[in-house]
Amino acid sequence: MQQSKTRFLTTHAGSLPRQDELVALQVAQFQDQVIDAERLQEMITMSTQNVIRQQADAGIDIGNNGEQARESFFTYVQHRMSGFGGTSKRPAFQDMARYPSWVKLKLPDYLGGVSLTAAPQAQSEVRYIDRNPLDAELAQFDHLLQTAGQPFTETFVTAPSPGIIAAAMQNRYYEDLDAYIDALAAALKTEYDAIHKAGHLLQLDCPDLAMERHTYFANATDAEFITFMEKVIGAIASALQDIPKERVRMHVCWGNYNGPHDVDVPLATILPTLISANVGALMLSMANPRHAHEYKLLTPQAIPDEMLIVAGVIDTTTHYIEHPEVVADRLERVAEALGDPSRIIAGTDCGFDTAAGFRDVASEVVWAKLQALSEGAALATSRLF
Repeated sequence: MQQSKTRFLTTHAGSLPRQDELVALQVAQFQDQVIDAERLQEMITMSTQNVIRQQADAGIDIGNNGEQARESFFTYVQHRMSGFGGTSKRPAFQDMARYPSWVKLKLPDYLGGVSLTAAPQAQSEVRYIDRNPLDAELAQFDHLLQTAGQPFTETFVTAPSPGIIAAAMQNRYYEDLDAYIDALAAALKTEYDAIHKAGHLLQLDCPDLAMERHTYFANATDAEFITFMEKVIGAIASALQDIPKERVRMHVCWGNYNGPHDVDVPLATILPTLISANVGALMLSMANPRHAHEYKLLTPQAIPDEMLIVAGVIDTTTHYIEHPEVVADRLERVAEALGDPSRIIAGTDCGFDTAAGFRDVASEVVWAKLQALSEGAALATSRLF
């Protein structure tokens, strides 16, 4: 994993805007409608080309394929693994339950796309049975990078935590949650290893390690949630046994939606467990109004010496385009807390297109936000390096 001694590198959390026709095809596929498979592949290629170019134009250093080949950041595994079918019923997000007027106001914005609250269930043994989509995605990304002239200093590809799948894709087969998590980790090892062998950083998407405190574990204690976190991190460790930790970054967030978030578990509660993960970088939300103050926790005493911080300094749920000075100020505050700007990478709070048809920010605004990220990182570089 690159660590610059001369400037703030820039990256983002993974998902980027899909083109409209791709959204329509992926939503139809998720809903088990008959689609034109050849046209789907054409649109994946076109949309991936677009996000590679847009990232490069915005000044992103560490880029990816925008997750264009996937219907969402985790439900896509149903097309690569055995065992999934039917429909899950996700527990209510507790902040939404507290504010029914918010649900009435915002819920229509989230309907009509790939549903992350009604994902398939695990109904039989979960195994990784079809590598073709995985291999095709990685080969396509490599080809398009070469065609674009290798525009990034480094590349990453995302994959979900076994914990987010276990929490959102209900277990109807395994004897308990732990057994389900173990099976998912064993299956996901195929994907983790393939991403690493293809030469990319592996980004683990782990919203479960924060968001599930107010969803799956809403009626539990903090101690019970920490036990879940420890189980997931242990399962991830077994799946990462063949990948050096410096080739892995872990993204943790409280849910990528423009909601109240006033029941989010504090970072102070979960940070000691998060840093036990065998990863080279921890990617955290620090731009949104609920967690912007928690940079103060990222001290040399709290963060292992060898761990980098990917600081979320762009909010992915609002159309406000951050001023570069605001971005620079946020990076400077994190650097002051951690004591070493070279251990910080400038990033976003979360992805921008978490699932096909599910986004809070218009495409053009996304690219403007990433441009502001780069400009703000340059300003902070001029002051701290």
